[in-house]
Amino acid sequence: METRQKLDAALKDAMRSGDNMRKQTVRMVLSAIKLNEVEKGTPLDEAGVIAILQKEVKSRSESMQDAQKANRPDLAENAQAEAAYLESFLPKQLSPEELADLVRAAIQEVNASTPADMGKVMKVLVPKIQGRAAGNQVSEAVRKLLQS
Repeated sequence: METRQKLDAALKDAMRSGDNMRKQTVRMVLSAIKLNEVEKGTPLDEAGVIAILQKEVKSRSESMQDAQKANRPDLAENAQAEAAYLESFLPKQLSPEELADLVRAAIQEVNASTPADMGKVMKVLVPKIQGRAAGNQVSEAVRKLLQS
């Protein structure tokens, strides 16, 4: 089942059970997906839906940090619960070892040897990872392996 269909089913389940946090969270994500589709004029593919989910999880994480700085544990807890719930829809994240293995393979594939080749490596690597690791983690791993 695709992520979009999982989100639709989760919304129905949340509405049946009366769970407002899950219902509101899924509605916000579906709204962001629909807005993006309207802007592009075409339905989003699986990668697009995953990208929006990642963006929403990141937004919740930033909200959680801001709430902690403002000494609002209630808001931080709420943002953490929403982020954790949305992460359940994302593909299984890569471990640091799995990510390093994929980076090494991409470096060999494009015969990269210096940090200047980072763009070539990222161009090959990003489609393979697609939603299974954050972009900053990927670029950090590529940079680290190209420098050593």
